[in-house]
Amino acid sequence: MNEADVIAALGMPASARVNQRVPKKLLVENGASTAADKRRINDGIEDVFWLAALKPTTMGVPEFRDGTREYLEIAVLSAMLRTTAETARLGELIHRPIPYPVLLISTQGDALTISLAHKRRSQGEAGATVLDGALIVADPAAGGNAEVAAAFVRDMAIARQPHADLFALYQGWMDTVVALLAAKVTGTFTAASSPDMAAARRTNLAECARLEAHMASLRVAAAKERQVARQVELNLEIKRIQAELSCALAKL
Repeated sequence: MNEADVIAALGMPASARVNQRVPKKLLVENGASTAADKRRINDGIEDVFWLAALKPTTMGVPEFRDGTREYLEIAVLSAMLRTTAETARLGELIHRPIPYPVLLISTQGDALTISLAHKRRSQGEAGATVLDGALIVADPAAGGNAEVAAAFVRDMAIARQPHADLFALYQGWMDTVVALLAAKVTGTFTAASSPDMAAARRTNLAECARLEAHMASLRVAAAKERQVARQVELNLEIKRIQAELSCALAKL
């Protein structure tokens, strides 16, 4: 699976296509607040392209406005990253300066990831937008399950997403990526059947990540501990966390 496969599967209307190169200077000037981030952009990015602008006039899906956010458009971008790039940080640096929610398709060597993050109005700067939460990032091919990857790419098609407004469409994409992350654990891709199911899945995935990190830290502590009584306590705690993790995984 490559970038062209994903772009084709999205089924974006021709009227929404832009296909323009995004200068790195724009990202440096608008998204990098430190010298280190400027270097990350200049040294880590080969190219960024603005593929499409999804908005009411190009695809017929209404805009969205409320007290927190204003979705007049969704930007679809692609980025080619160099092999030495810090991918996680660069994803944020590409999403951040774009005033609209972004679907970013990134390639780095043979690896391909898709990332999304909601945007909201800045509380400190009039007219500005900021990321509303951490990026949701997934690699369709990770784990080597071709059936899961194919099901995910199929369900990312715009035709399969909600069309009530641009927020609903973007949230539909996010829920589809979360379904992929869950499938990496369960081995089966299952689209959320309702917003409540999607929200519960996001919560359970976050809980799984928290428990796994906690268990990893306990194992490190147990390996270093020299007092037998404390080792026993730590191992009992690890078993308790493992049981909680099993319960959380079963809910995915």
